[in-house]
Order: sequence, then structure tokens, then C-alpha cells
Amino acid sequence: QVQLVESGGGLVQAGGSLSLSCAASGRTFSSLVMGWFRQAPGKEREFVAAISWRGSRTSYADFVKGRFTISRDNAKNTMYLQMNMLKPEDTAVYYCAAGSKWPPSFNTWGQGTQVTVSS
Repeated sequence: QVQLVESGGGLVQAGGSLSLSCAASGRTFSSLVMGWFRQAPGKEREFVAAISWRGSRTSYADFVKGRFTISRDNAKNTMYLQMNMLKPEDTAVYYCAAGSKWPPSFNTWGQGTQVTVSS
């Protein structure tokens, strides 16, 4: 069974940057398709980005294209989300997700990490 642990959230001013990490265990990391989702207060969870098994393919939600970058290091069993030019509307709990298929579908979730962007 896959376990996912996010880290790196925090408080940042609009226009600033944050980097999130997701450490995976319990299964060979390179066999996993990984992704990020987020959920703002009062809203449904939404897709942010996904990355294929070895990182050759990525997918982004339109609202983060050009600002966020997803990456992974299979040697470290870790996925990353570099978030630049943050906006107050990016404020949410960010969740790491894992699956095994592309196009991405996910069946395992982390506990989430809070990202707050002040105006």
C-alpha cells in the first residue's frame, strides 16, 4: 500500500514562491503516476498537475500553466511542485496523489499541506 506525505506548505505573499514535496513509500516509486490536487475552503478538490512514471509527460490545469512546475526524483521517491507567481486564489490545502495509469487517475491520497497566499 502506498503512503504519501506532503511537506513544504506555508504562508507567502502574493507574487512569491513555494515548493511542495511529496514523499512516497510502500511501492516502487517509478511504477506510480503522481499528481497534485488542491481544495480551497468551500470548494471541491481540483486537479493541479500530474507527472508520468519517469517524468516524460506532464499535465497542468490551465490556471497554473506557466506558474507551477511538477517534477519527480525517482531515486529519492519524491515528487515536487514548484509554485511561482502565487496568487491569493492559490490558497488551498494541496494534496499529493498516486495512481498507476496515464491519462492520470488516482486512488491514493496524502493528508495535505496548507498553502496560504496573502494579498
